Amino acid sequence: MGDRVFNFSPGPATLPLEVLEKAGKDVVDFQDTGIGLIEMSHRSKEFMTVAADAEANLRELMNIPQNYKVLFLQGGASSQFFMIPMNLLGDKKKATYLDTGTWSNKAIKEARIFGDIDVAFSSEDSSFNRVPEDGEYTVSEDSEYLYYVSNNTIYGTQFPTAPSTSKMLVCDMSSDILSRPVDVSRYGIIFAGAQKNLGPAGVTIVIIREDLLDTTPENVPTMLRYKTHADKDSMFNTPPCFSIYVMGEVLKWLKRQGGVEAIEKHNKEKAAMLYEAIDQSDYYRGHAETASRSIMNISFNLPTPELEVKFIAEAAAIGLNGLKGHRSIGGCRASIYNAFPRNGIEKLVAFMRVFETNNPA
Repeated sequence: MGDRVFNFSPGPATLPLEVLEKAGKDVVDFQDTGIGLIEMSHRSKEFMTVAADAEANLRELMNIPQNYKVLFLQGGASSQFFMIPMNLLGDKKKATYLDTGTWSNKAIKEARIFGDIDVAFSSEDSSFNRVPEDGEYTVSEDSEYLYYVSNNTIYGTQFPTAPSTSKMLVCDMSSDILSRPVDVSRYGIIFAGAQKNLGPAGVTIVIIREDLLDTTPENVPTMLRYKTHADKDSMFNTPPCFSIYVMGEVLKWLKRQGGVEAIEKHNKEKAAMLYEAIDQSDYYRGHAETASRSIMNISFNLPTPELEVKFIAEAAAIGLNGLKGHRSIGGCRASIYNAFPRNGIEKLVAFMRVFETNNPA
């Protein structure tokens, strides 16, 4: 096997090495059963235990109340852009959305097919370089929910806290779930694609308050009803077994690190190191406003596009991979999710200093 590099990719993203090594063994022979995990029936007692343990550990780590269902769904987080309004906005009801980036923008487009959507805030005019403060927007009185994206991977912004509102919250936490504590009881729905902080692509987590399962209009197809999957414990059809298994192992790993509070401290320390390197020099410029900075995705620019190309290439040559920024804003981006190690940040910061010295603007 070749030497492992530091993987700054935004998703699919780096996973704990010990999880990958265990998964490699279990794919061939799961718990000495003589059959590989990905060959195993999803209704076997072995896999049913895997799924149950994954749910139990997620509930424990997030302190999920008993009146919430945990669903393991397919179709990616993008499918939730239409499933949420399809299930919650029958008869063209209203919802309020906060537009802070590409993923909220896509969600708004889908939601408008099903309901009356009020976009109460948008930072598009400033290239989505910030999230709103409380008081910058008004949530319509007749809105069923307030929808927001907690962390924006492309632009490197993050809500420091949940929006303050009396309305039910619905949140896309795909890129920062389990990176910090969350009061689940404030939400009607939380969802997240696994491929950033939880595991490989293929499974989407939906945490939904039980009373919302009965709000779905009659004309919604069976597979697109949350209640369909809740009633069958996510086994209505064959689930993404491998992704659920790896997610379960990541959750066990997170517990071994000390849980969400411990990983939040670790994440803040990693991000602070990189932001300090950016702020100490005029050579590097962060995209996000300081108050909106993400601790998961750090987007920054160099003096010229040509220097950015050189920076990315030279970084990759020494094992700092995946630093190319999203095509919509260019530049560089370091995605440093839960499993990203501190020594990878240290190596990047050291490289940044050397590169600035050797390549004056």
